[in-house]
Amino acid sequence: MKVVIQRVTHASVSVDAITIGRIGPGLVVLVGIANGDTGEDIDYLVQKTTGLRILDDTEGKLNLSVTDKKQELLLISQFTLLASTRKGKRPGFTDAAPPSTAEALFTRFVEQIKAAGLKVSTGRFQVNMQVELVNDGPVTIIIDSRERFSSRD
Repeated sequence: MKVVIQRVTHASVSVDAITIGRIGPGLVVLVGIANGDTGEDIDYLVQKTTGLRILDDTEGKLNLSVTDKKQELLLISQFTLLASTRKGKRPGFTDAAPPSTAEALFTRFVEQIKAAGLKVSTGRFQVNMQVELVNDGPVTIIIDSRERFSSRD
C-alpha cells in the first residue's frame, strides 16, 4: 500500500463538475492499494498518516501532526500510484489490488482515520475525479507500507 500525503491550505474533489468533498487546512492523502495488502498495511499507514509530524508548531517547525492540530483530511483512492513503468511507455497496473479488494481496504482506511476523531472527506471509488489543492510548504511525503520491513532508514 502506498500513500502520497500532501499538506494543504485547502482542497476539494469533484465528480462531473459537482464538488463531493472539501477540506480546509490539513492533508490530502492519495491511497494506492496493492495486491497482497492486508489490515496490517492499513493499520501501519493510518498510524503514520495521523501521527506524522509535518505541520508547523508556533515556531514554524514541523513538530505537529494532523491529530495534534485537529485538521481535516481528504482521502482519495488512486490505483495509479502502483503503476509499473519498468517496460515500454504504457504503465502497467498489475500490482494494484482488484477493485473489490481495494475498495474494502480503502473503506477500512477511511473508517480508522474517522475513528481517530478527525474530519474526513473522500472522493468516489472507481470514477474519474478532479482534485484541486493548494500544497502548503510545499510538503509532500510518500510512504510505502512494504518499506517498513526494510533495514534501510
